[in-house]
Parts: sequence; structure tokens; C-alpha cells
Amino acid sequence: MRLSDVLSRAPESTATRVEGFLGDRTLKWGKHKRIKVGKVFRNFYCKACNDQRTFESGDELYCLGLGEHAVSIDATLRCTACKTSVETWFLVASNEDIAGFAPEVRIERYTENLQGRAERIDVTTGQFADLVKRAYLAYDAELGAGSMVYLRWILESITYEVAEIAEIPTTGKKGGRVPFRDLLERVNEQRRIIPQRFSSNGYKLFGELSEVIHGNSTEEDALKKFKPCLQLVLGVVEEVKRDNVFAAAIDELGWGVDDIDEIAGDTS
Repeated sequence: MRLSDVLSRAPESTATRVEGFLGDRTLKWGKHKRIKVGKVFRNFYCKACNDQRTFESGDELYCLGLGEHAVSIDATLRCTACKTSVETWFLVASNEDIAGFAPEVRIERYTENLQGRAERIDVTTGQFADLVKRAYLAYDAELGAGSMVYLRWILESITYEVAEIAEIPTTGKKGGRVPFRDLLERVNEQRRIIPQRFSSNGYKLFGELSEVIHGNSTEEDALKKFKPCLQLVLGVVEEVKRDNVFAAAIDELGWGVDDIDEIAGDTS
């Protein structure tokens, strides 16, 4: 496998053995080198084309040495249709000598500078899609607690919206808000919004998000929990989407959940 294949799958971080790309010579810290490892291909929603497009790199990528076990790689990608360009950056590491004949490498970090010209295809429109996008951006910046804030926001928002549509009171006798735990249970009793496979742990998910947000978890732990929590939160959105009674209301609210299947499937 060539290094470009690994870069094209970012942010997947599975260690993969690739063809040597540094010519068996360590690229010293701070030194630059152009490398030919094949083209990097990534799919984005191109704003100029107003459609999903494949963006590709040139034949050469720019590599910055970080010692015996890591390199930094910059790649400018262009839309294959209109030539709009975006920037990507990869931190590639190895437990071996990364300049070896066939090093086993992994992506330790991946970021994008889309410059307002493109969007990730999984987060283009809609209320919840926008929150997922913000959660991803926080996650990419290694802001674990920040990413969880948006996930809790999604869970709270959809619960209150469904309660309103189903005419379930969200305030108590004295005018204060019903505790979220109680509201979630009432909503789920009348309109199952928690997927069956974890229906008994719906509030536990909220508690997991809150624990991180309130500082009872390290940033490292929060980042590890982000993707499974994202899957569960999107599972709630998907459950609501399946309820035909809410279909018209969802459209009127402009939640933009038609692509939730695609969003949920791109969390590798």
C-alpha cells in the first residue's frame, strides 16, 4: 500500500504498512522534502459546484521531518471539476524508523483548512448537521469537552422539540423547567426516541456527556468517548426521524435530518 492510500482515509488511525517514501534516509527535524507517494483523494461538498466532488492532490506532497518516528505532510487538494482548492495537513507517525523500507505508519492528527470553499459531505445543512459539524471541529482541535458540549446540545434540543410537538409539559407547577432526566423519560414513554438497544440507558448517555463537560473527565478521555457518544446521539436523532407522526413537523422545523444515515456512517 502507498502512503497516499492511508492519507486518503484520514482521520482513520489504524496502523498500516506502506511502501517506503523517504528513500531509507531519516528526514531530520525541520528539514523539508518533496515525496511521490501517489495522489491523495478526498470527497467534499464543493460550494462552487454546489455538489459533492472528489478533490485530489498533485503528484508530489510536501513533507517536514520531525525525527526518526514522525513526519508532517501538507497537501493542497483541488476539485476535479472546477479546480477550487483546499488545504489538508497530516501528522504521520511510526513506532519504527519511519524512513525504513516498509514502515508501519498511522495518522496521529488530521486537519483541514477548507477556507469556506468546501464542506465535509456529512455535515452540509440542517440544524443538527451544523451542530455535528461544530462537534467535529472541536474534536479535530483536540477539545474533548468542547466537542461533548455540542453532542449534549443535540440531545437536549431534540428532546425538547419532540416534547413540544407531542404536547408534553416541559415546565413544572411552579413554572420551572422539568428536570431533564424526568423529561427524557416522559418523552421516551410516549414517543420512543431512545433506540431500543440502549433504551434503559438514555439518561446515562446525557450523564456521560455532562460528566465530561463539568470537568470530571480528562481531555484525553473525552476525546476517546467522542465517537461512541456521537453514534449514540445520532441514534436518537435517527429514531425520531423514523417516527412518521413527526415527519411533517420535522420538515417544517428544517432540522435537515435526511442525511443522518450518512452522518452516522462516517465516524471512523
